Amino acid sequence: MTLDIRHQLADRRFETEVEGLLCVLDYTLAHGVMTITHTLVPEAVGGRGIAASLVKTALEHARREHWKVVPACSYAEAWMRRHPEYDDLRLG
Repeated sequence: MTLDIRHQLADRRFETEVEGLLCVLDYTLAHGVMTITHTLVPEAVGGRGIAASLVKTALEHARREHWKVVPACSYAEAWMRRHPEYDDLRLG
C-alpha cells in the first residue's frame, strides 16, 4: 500500500488519509528533540502497517533534520525496539 503521508509542520503532525479516515502521528519539538507523543490509526483501517509507515516517515524526517527522538508513544517505542537501525536517533 502506498501512502501519501504529509508533514503538517505547524501542527507538529504527520498524517495520511485511508478510506476517508485520518491517521496521525503527533509530536512535540524542543531543542532539536522530537518527542513522539501519539499515533492514531482508526480500527477500521488498522492492521495494514499504517502506523509503522507514519513512525518510519517521522524518524526519517528527524534523521534529515539531525534531531534526536524520544518515543513517548507506546507504539513508537515498540516499533523502534524492533528496528535497531534507528537507535542512533534515540535520546538516552
